[in-house]
Amino acid sequence: MKQRKILSVIIAICVIIAMMPTFAFAADTAKSEDIIILGTSDVHCGIDKNIGYDGLVAYKKAMLEQNQFVTLVDAGDAIQGEAIGTISKGEHIVELLNQVGYDVLVPGNHEFDYGMDQFLNSIAKKVKTPYIACNFITLADKKPVFEGYKMMTYGDKKVAYVGITTPETLTKSTPTAFQDAKGNWKYDFCNDATGKALYDQVQATVDAAKKAGANYVVAVAHLGDDPDTAVWKASDVIKATNGIDALIDGHAHQTHVKETANKDGKLVKCVATGTKLENIGKLVIKKDGTITAENIDVKIADKKDADTTKLIKDIKAKSEALLKKVVAKTNVELTINGADGKRAVRMTETNLGDLCADAYKFAGKADIAVVNGGGIRTSIPAGDITYEQIISVHPFGNMLCVIEATGQEILDALELGSKSAGAGESGGFLHVSGLTYDINTFIPTSVKTDEKGMFEKVDGAYRVSNVMVGGKKLDLNKTYTLATHNYMIKQAGDGYTMFKNNKLLQDEVMIDNQVLISYITDELKGVVGETYAKPQGRINIVTEATAENKAKVVSQDNLTLQAKQVKLKNGKKGIKLTWENKSGIELDGVQIFRSLKKNSGYGKKPLYTTTKTSYNNSKVKKGTKYFYKVRGFLKNEEGKMVYTTYTAKVSVKVA
Repeated sequence: MKQRKILSVIIAICVIIAMMPTFAFAADTAKSEDIIILGTSDVHCGIDKNIGYDGLVAYKKAMLEQNQFVTLVDAGDAIQGEAIGTISKGEHIVELLNQVGYDVLVPGNHEFDYGMDQFLNSIAKKVKTPYIACNFITLADKKPVFEGYKMMTYGDKKVAYVGITTPETLTKSTPTAFQDAKGNWKYDFCNDATGKALYDQVQATVDAAKKAGANYVVAVAHLGDDPDTAVWKASDVIKATNGIDALIDGHAHQTHVKETANKDGKLVKCVATGTKLENIGKLVIKKDGTITAENIDVKIADKKDADTTKLIKDIKAKSEALLKKVVAKTNVELTINGADGKRAVRMTETNLGDLCADAYKFAGKADIAVVNGGGIRTSIPAGDITYEQIISVHPFGNMLCVIEATGQEILDALELGSKSAGAGESGGFLHVSGLTYDINTFIPTSVKTDEKGMFEKVDGAYRVSNVMVGGKKLDLNKTYTLATHNYMIKQAGDGYTMFKNNKLLQDEVMIDNQVLISYITDELKGVVGETYAKPQGRINIVTEATAENKAKVVSQDNLTLQAKQVKLKNGKKGIKLTWENKSGIELDGVQIFRSLKKNSGYGKKPLYTTTKTSYNNSKVKKGTKYFYKVRGFLKNEEGKMVYTTYTAKVSVKVA
């Protein structure tokens, strides 16, 4: 009897063991068959910011416990942005990308900031998941550098991930990275000004993926939906194509979930996740084919993956001693933000912008310095300043250069930098030292760029006016010394082509963060004081198109006068005056003043008032020299006259 009981127990155990694979299979099949796609973008080395990479891995693992199919993608700008990226030229971040376990990687514009060789031969070769980008083209053979899409299988369904990198990369990274030694373009991102080349390339890639068996196409795009991006926005691509079922977006640091109709009128779900792991984008392709989109915010950040946390600590420890070294002190907050707490450094003056420009002027011993707002990345709170904070302000490793530049070139540069002022951000917005200027945003920009975003000319009225250098009006024909960095001068970064062939006085003599440290320690004696407590009034944004503001614009070299002796219809000698108004602002009239002396005797009452652009002065005497000046006027809302400044004086002696 006892033997029978033992035998029964043994049989029962054997039955349980035999059934264990079945139980395990049943547990697996209990998981959802929805396809979960998690997305990040614009982490910019924020490895432990907000959710953090360790929080991201923990969330991914939690999703895997509930779902059979979980995929993680990144839409670019991961390896640059803070000191940890700068010191290692992005390679420390590659360790984390591999640890996190991304399935799809797309290069953003800042993946190229350390140079093409570093990206292709160090970064791209060390990541376990190859990059994809359908529109990153080698011009010699018109072929993509990377695969355009990656196909992944989920049960009986296939999803193609199509990579798209913004065509703005040519000007929003280092332009020379995409050129040969002679300045010829080697690479392209489908940069035509109409957008058609980009749309066609994306469409061809989507069609190829569909032909290869894709049931769904998800675009992983570093495009953004910034209004200042004329034809290359994510929404533009969707509107001009069909076949994309959903899109995870980056580049503009936006946070949104929205729908955009494609070429066929089908609504496409789009999710953008912000920056520095503020959110995890989440797309779900349900078994019935419906797609949902949302952002998962920092509320899930309390759960961390221990292995990833350890790797973050190990990586940070490698450079901790250098990064934490105190190099200076500031008594005031040095900020990239405006009074509302929002980023302003790419659209108006900030105190940190003033400090950075002053540092370049000091280090270069130049008349003028300019620094692009896109190169000033983060604020510094009051207190001790560490090397890490300095690098975070200037993370690109740009080098100080000094050139000779004409007043006209400087004016054109200011005009290019101001083209988006009043409408949105521009990384090329210029902070200045040694000069002041106005931006009249009520005047539309007339800057013309080529299809790659490179400056060609100002084809109309200048919105920049009242440019003063050392308290004197900018002389368009004078040569000044100008300090900035190689990104703008040698590489035409942000489209600044007007300086590329100028005479170099100092060539890459100091790295950008050292420029800033040297200014604070040597010139400011180690302490940033109250002088920098607020912006110093170097850039005046004029928004209202009042008669007074219009008159100021006309006055700045825009109203010019010429005079010559002519024979009038009655046969007598006269002096013909002609004037030109280049401002694009229509005057209500012009007053003409005359004197026999250059610097006095014009009187308060004009010789003549007219709405025309010329005047014949018939009452003149032979052998007499006459001096003339004119001024324009507009009527304000009360009907009162508002005058421009006088033109330069001209003279004619009647023969």
